[in-house]
Amino acid sequence: MANDWTAHVTVATVIQESNQYLFVEEHSEGFVHTVFNQPAGHVECGETLIDAAIRETLEETGHLVEIDHLIGIYTYRPPMAPNKTFFRFCFAAHIVQEAVSDTLDPDIIQTIWLSSEALDHSARARSPLVNQAIKDFEAGKNYPLSMIHEHPFTPLLTPNLDA
Repeated sequence: MANDWTAHVTVATVIQESNQYLFVEEHSEGFVHTVFNQPAGHVECGETLIDAAIRETLEETGHLVEIDHLIGIYTYRPPMAPNKTFFRFCFAAHIVQEAVSDTLDPDIIQTIWLSSEALDHSARARSPLVNQAIKDFEAGKNYPLSMIHEHPFTPLLTPNLDA
């Protein structure tokens, strides 16, 4: 039913060093085994896409990153949850400070560096978007951050009824 549909706005970062990519190994509901994902998560109320990507990467890896460019915007409807659609903004980033925090989100088991081939062979990507983002990064997809316009967050104003 259309009324049961839920949209989820998420962000992810692709971080490459020496032909390896930074992933998180995590527990994920509905999966028998642990899965690999880019550092990723939901955008919170009042947060910009870029701020969310930086925060999620820090929370899941402990590393502080700087966002370089947009790789792509992706949509995904999980087969087991067809009433959910994930809108994923995937960014390329680089680490500016390692191990800023040693406390990772509770679902994260570890961070791990893998080649794109190792990810493919593992068959443990959290969703097809994980592999697609790497392929797009390797294909040189690079969109400027200036194409994202985020209107400043403004709290709702209550009208002055006494005036």
